[in-house]
Amino acid sequence: MSTLERTRDWLRDHRLALDAALAAGVLVAMVAGSFAESHGAGGTTWSARTPDVLSLALMGLGAAALVFRRRAPMTVLAATVGFSLVELVTADPRAPVAMSAVVALYTVASTTDRPTTWRVGLLTMTVLTAVAMLAGPLPWYAQDNLGVFAWTGMAAAAGDAVRSRRAFVHAIKERALRAERTREEEARRRVAEERLRIARDLHDVVAHHIALVNVQAGVAAHVMDKRPDQAKEALAHVREASRSALNELRATVGLLRQSGDPEAPTEPAPGLARLDELADTFRNAGLPVEVARSDSGTALPAAADLAAYRVIQEALTNVRKHAGPGAKAEVSVVRVGPVVEVTVLDNGPGQGDGPDGAGQDTGAGQDTEPDEGGGHGLLGMRERVTAIGGSCTAGPRYGGGFRVHAILPVKNRTPALGDPV
Repeated sequence: MSTLERTRDWLRDHRLALDAALAAGVLVAMVAGSFAESHGAGGTTWSARTPDVLSLALMGLGAAALVFRRRAPMTVLAATVGFSLVELVTADPRAPVAMSAVVALYTVASTTDRPTTWRVGLLTMTVLTAVAMLAGPLPWYAQDNLGVFAWTGMAAAAGDAVRSRRAFVHAIKERALRAERTREEEARRRVAEERLRIARDLHDVVAHHIALVNVQAGVAAHVMDKRPDQAKEALAHVREASRSALNELRATVGLLRQSGDPEAPTEPAPGLARLDELADTFRNAGLPVEVARSDSGTALPAAADLAAYRVIQEALTNVRKHAGPGAKAEVSVVRVGPVVEVTVLDNGPGQGDGPDGAGQDTGAGQDTEPDEGGGHGLLGMRERVTAIGGSCTAGPRYGGGFRVHAILPVKNRTPALGDPV
């Protein structure tokens, strides 16, 4: 960053210091101008006369008011105009106190709208010029009086021009930013539409191959004993269809992946086989967890196995976060006919806003609203379980604590031919 840019940034951050420096410069100019004799024999000459005390005081007050010109432009303009009027009426010869009013009028014009600039500018020019012509010691046609009119008019015009240019530049920048956002949104929309189209194509292709695999596998099972040659042919079709489905899936997923996406994990998805490991992680975090299982020998489908693991993980996480100190959790996995029931209980009093958490949701159920991590615990549980044909309920327990209960099917429903995939 150059010295000029650093200076500009510093002045932007210290506007009061900039205004104080400007006020000091205006004061010096007014004091210097008070020594100039504009009606000398040879034109404007410098004399040794000293301004009177009132003129010096008015110049000092006018310059001091300019320090606050950005904070209260209208008030500063009114004050400097008042000082100028006093000088125009009483001083002979005059000191250029009106210079402070000129700067204040410029500030008002550059920070307000055009109608306000017209009204305030005309009023200021009229008042100062009329008082200078009618009440001052000089003749009404003196060039000093006309100079007051000219300087105030130029200040209003210059301020309005600066304000217009700022508004124009701001509008151009805003339009450019809006156009950039529109282009980005349009690009994202097109990408999303293309990805959706690819996903639909993937669904159609994979659904066709899976239906073919299902039919050929049924044929192979039916003729395996009586016509093994035909069974081998059907299995060959199964192999070819599955290979085609995998190739289509691999190609389409490769298109859907973005350049910054992480690599796909190579380890298997977690399931109930890792339930003890999951419970140990919460025990190490300070949450006592008891696990009871009576599902030995039950092999859940991969989706149901993952759903059961995630339900238990989410429920224990909510117990750890919301059930309060001293809470305990119980996890049970029970095989009941064609389903497996997963239950997570806790006895925590919760951490509500009321006294002792009374009247508040407790335990695992407190994640019904988005927390700091942005999750929706129970909603996610229900969606995951419902997606595989199960059900999930959650609510407070009688006597305190919370209960999460999920019912998961042991077997996936095999769709019949003609069912939508």
